[in-house]
Amino acid sequence: MGRSSGARRALLERARSPKGVEVATKLVRRRGRLCIFSARNLLLAPPPALPQSVCAMAGWAAVPRLARIARKLASALGVYKLYEKLLESEVRSGGNIPSHVAVILDGNRRWAREEGVPLEVGYREGARRVEEFLRWCYDLGVRTVTLYALSTENLSRRSPEEIQLLLGILREYLRKELQEGELVKRRVRVKAIGFPELLPPDIAEGIRELERRTEGFSERFLNVAVAYGGRAEIVEAAKRIAGDVVRGALKLEDINEEIFERYLQTSHLPNPHPDLVIRTSGEVRISNFLLWQIAYSELVFLDVYWPEFRRIDFLRALRTYQRRSRRFGA
Repeated sequence: MGRSSGARRALLERARSPKGVEVATKLVRRRGRLCIFSARNLLLAPPPALPQSVCAMAGWAAVPRLARIARKLASALGVYKLYEKLLESEVRSGGNIPSHVAVILDGNRRWAREEGVPLEVGYREGARRVEEFLRWCYDLGVRTVTLYALSTENLSRRSPEEIQLLLGILREYLRKELQEGELVKRRVRVKAIGFPELLPPDIAEGIRELERRTEGFSERFLNVAVAYGGRAEIVEAAKRIAGDVVRGALKLEDINEEIFERYLQTSHLPNPHPDLVIRTSGEVRISNFLLWQIAYSELVFLDVYWPEFRRIDFLRALRTYQRRSRRFGA
């Protein structure tokens, strides 16, 4: 408790320091508009010397560009390092780490546009963030991770050039994993959920090979939703059930939720229902992701693009999850 209080005091002192106040005030004036520093979202407590108009407003994350400037400011002041230590202490002491975290990886294109860089840079930065995110999960004890990487809607509605770019990056990372075996070293069972027949043959074969190499592991699980759609998964499960009923392998009266789940693509998991679903980019929707499995999941929507998703954002999502009371419909 003392350590956490000490970190909090240090954080508040840094936030309230003359340098912090001066830089924040200059930032607001230079932009010619209000940049809101929420006590909860950025500094935990408003510096008393900030202009009243700045401290009075709330919801700075609704202004994405200014929010990103504010995050950079806090990082430059060293606030985030202190805040991250405080958050990690709270999360680890909370004891309720979700066993299954699912993430909708959103915002790569918008991040690239706002940074003024080619679209490919946005997707590559997003791919690197996935590698970091998996390490954070392993470090904190999350056993199962499901990532929404490419939907069936993406395949049908985005330009052929963008799809080829995405598939090229996926191909590179598959080749890298098959050569270096980082997930094998960590004993992670990998499974692609979706419809691989919609992917190029070499990518589909690479996915199958990675699944074969890791199918004996049961310590950690990584599911990559690629060419995936939640409605299509449910329809496919219903068709398979109907086929088994016609063949006499299953009785109609025996079908219930438990039986139905055995026909879903997550049936191999010890916990197929994500405890926590995170979506980045500020969008507040599910987008056809794990429609059956997330019926009672806790949802956290973050106003940060995936390529700039930080460990501190993950810790905040975990703390939000820990503070909620899960009722499972009761």
